Amino acid sequence: MIIATAGHVDHGKTLLVKALTGVDTDRLPEEKKRGLTIDLGFAYLPIAGHETIGFIDVPGHERFIRNALCGLAGTDFVLLVVAADDGPMPQTVEHLAIVDLLGILRGAVAITKTDRVSPERLEQVQREIAGLLSGTTLAGVAAFPVSASTGAGMQPLLDHLIDAGASVPPRCASGRFRLAIDRTFDIVGAGFIVTGTVFSGSVSVGDFVEVPGLDARLRVRGIHAQDKPAEMGRSGQRCAINLSGSEMRKELITRGQWLAAEGVPAPVAKIDAELRVLGGRDAPLVHWTPVHVHLGAAETTGRIAVLEGAEIAPGGAGLVQLVLDDPIGAVFGDHLIVRDQSARFTLGGGRVLDIFPPRRGRAKPARLARLRAVGITSEALALTALLDQSHEGIDLGRFAANRNLTAAEMANVENAVTMKTVGQRSAPERLSGETRFGFAASRWQAVRAAALSRLERWHGEHPGAQGLGEQQILNGSGIAMSPEIQAAVAAELTREGALVKTELGLRLPTHRARLAPADARLWERIEEALAEAGSKPLAARDLALSTGLEPRRIEVLLTQAARLGLVHYVSKSRVARPEELLRLAAIVERIAQSTSDGTVSVAQLRDASGIGRNMSVEILEYFDKKRFTQRIGDRHRVIKAAGNLFRLWVSEPAVLG
Repeated sequence: MIIATAGHVDHGKTLLVKALTGVDTDRLPEEKKRGLTIDLGFAYLPIAGHETIGFIDVPGHERFIRNALCGLAGTDFVLLVVAADDGPMPQTVEHLAIVDLLGILRGAVAITKTDRVSPERLEQVQREIAGLLSGTTLAGVAAFPVSASTGAGMQPLLDHLIDAGASVPPRCASGRFRLAIDRTFDIVGAGFIVTGTVFSGSVSVGDFVEVPGLDARLRVRGIHAQDKPAEMGRSGQRCAINLSGSEMRKELITRGQWLAAEGVPAPVAKIDAELRVLGGRDAPLVHWTPVHVHLGAAETTGRIAVLEGAEIAPGGAGLVQLVLDDPIGAVFGDHLIVRDQSARFTLGGGRVLDIFPPRRGRAKPARLARLRAVGITSEALALTALLDQSHEGIDLGRFAANRNLTAAEMANVENAVTMKTVGQRSAPERLSGETRFGFAASRWQAVRAAALSRLERWHGEHPGAQGLGEQQILNGSGIAMSPEIQAAVAAELTREGALVKTELGLRLPTHRARLAPADARLWERIEEALAEAGSKPLAARDLALSTGLEPRRIEVLLTQAARLGLVHYVSKSRVARPEELLRLAAIVERIAQSTSDGTVSVAQLRDASGIGRNMSVEILEYFDKKRFTQRIGDRHRVIKAAGNLFRLWVSEPAVLG
């Protein structure tokens, strides 16, 4: 368990932690000089038979609230410290508001400096604190009058914290590993160290990790979890991690970044969130208010775009988009705090919903409905709600990345949801890069019907065309869909047999492209000349001499024929019939099989085919372009089977008018 202190400056937080743990958390010379906590301090309390309790001592002065926010993020338990002589003060109120906005549910109150006040004053302060806690996440928590100077009341507080540490169940180590970096330093003989609170997942010695946004693959050399050497660190622990890596640039790794498993999304500059505005403010939070945003250990400036209406009233909540001046790392469910432009007071807080907002239409009703679906806590229920709303499909990789799910966790979600899945799965560690999309059953049927209808209309309007590109099959259908998703839909419809893939596009199984009758008659003369030439590619001028047709007319016909798959351009001007290209490919394969290194030279193809040196050069360059062969020096290696690569050239002939 991690305990963070909270409370007004000079209410005795640091002295209290020292009395509990024996550790003075004021480590900086300036802190010693001024008697004032400036940055985060850390102490640990070993518990026999249980995990060590970690303490984060946060500064109470309003000037250092940014450091306090860094310490409060990701903690399990808050120890609110209130001096009996002062009672609740402004930073007491603000710290408590932050605790409430961060959703921290466990805590206790330490009423310090009781040796300085009368019993009547102590009772008054206790009543004030109870009233202050009412309506917050800490309502009803136990309060302990103590004096760190005399030791009075310390044992009951210590016993309570020990019982809390023993009874709080370990956090579920689900999700990909993420540690919010709050300190970085070097240790002689060990190397570079980062410390912070683990927000999710787990990490082990030997694992590879990264700092999202930096191009460096790092290795975990060692781990201290809760101030003890360990083989593994997990969610809910404070960890110090020793890193190594040839690409590591230590000066670029600082507080506010994340140490994370490979595949955790990179920092983003736009975040859709739900935000609660603190009550008691004089004015509402209006659209485009400049703010400071605190998330994890990060802080940046930006503006708030209110997505519902023009403002959020004090004490109210609403959907917003944070438009940040500097990108920060975030995933669904991360809690955040926003403060005013001058960083003098807290405006509100909330949680991240979506780190992949659309480029346009952020406040449209459909987008707001989608955000409400995203906000559902259960992954399976959220995905189901999104599928029911979306005609264009749900990007499953982005869904998993936004919610920081591992590949196994995402697989479990998919097994719990009824949907049609299309596309290809990427490498497991890169869920955010895969091209898989989910559709509700009824939505998929609508998409399928729209694609087939679109192709039927296309065939009617372009009888001479072989088909449509895979990223165009829904253009003009009334269903807005990105080219990437259209390609995945096309691949699935082809797999189902609803579409046929040819070299020149997708078509319905019943469609055959055709030349107009007049063009078909001219084509017969050209085809006869090509057949007489055998495997030798011909240019328009060659065919003009053989047929007596105008070169320009031949060029037009060759362009049409190429679109239908009747010929293929092997160079800028020369064409060959598909069956001849397949024959030449077979010759290349036979030569490659007979050579010791499996390669073919221009001279070998020339001698075996009889098409001449220049033509052999063009043919091999064409085969390289088609990824049938690969050039290696002055030779060419076969990298794919010709039968698989070129079978469409001869199996789908066009119908001549």
